[in-house]
Amino acid sequence: MYAEGDFLPLSALQHYIFCRRQCALIHIERAWVENLFTAEGRVMHEKAHDEGRQTLSGVRIERGLVLRSESLGLNGQADVVEFHEAGGRSLPFPVEYKRGQPKADNCDAVQLCAQAMSLEEMLGVSIPAGALFYGKIRRRQEVVFDGPLRLQTVETARLLHDFVKAGITPRPVYLPKCDSCSFLPICLPKKLSSATSVIGYLEKGLSDL
Repeated sequence: MYAEGDFLPLSALQHYIFCRRQCALIHIERAWVENLFTAEGRVMHEKAHDEGRQTLSGVRIERGLVLRSESLGLNGQADVVEFHEAGGRSLPFPVEYKRGQPKADNCDAVQLCAQAMSLEEMLGVSIPAGALFYGKIRRRQEVVFDGPLRLQTVETARLLHDFVKAGITPRPVYLPKCDSCSFLPICLPKKLSSATSVIGYLEKGLSDL
């Protein structure tokens, strides 16, 4: 269990897996830079939150539901939680909205799994699956909350807390995904990666003398 002051945003899990330097800039240095992609994502999330409660075909839809997990030390908001009737019970089905398309890593699935685990703690239910809706492909991708994903979510939350507590921003490493990141102007991965290489080269040269 985590103290109240140690809670971190659920979204930080996604940031940590996607790019630890980005995670540090947001959650350690408290920086934020907006570009077209983040603006589109923000509008998508705001729209998802603002549409209010609905009931469609017997499914109750809640938007902007506040989430909290004592065991993970995380809190935040769900974009959408659908409540489906099953066996006389109302079973939550979380849906997270993403602007782009499915990623090569598991960062979005871990964030969604943390939402499900938060709902399980709060409501005393078991949630087997949820979905990620990607704006670029305009369709859902179902995510099953199996054992390996749950273990990865728990371990990532632990590592995230240690990472933020250490308070160290990693050096940049340039990757193709950096070009679409809103933090590119302040992260400077190409320039600082080159500078790091030069320093390493000089240090090696001095050690060989």
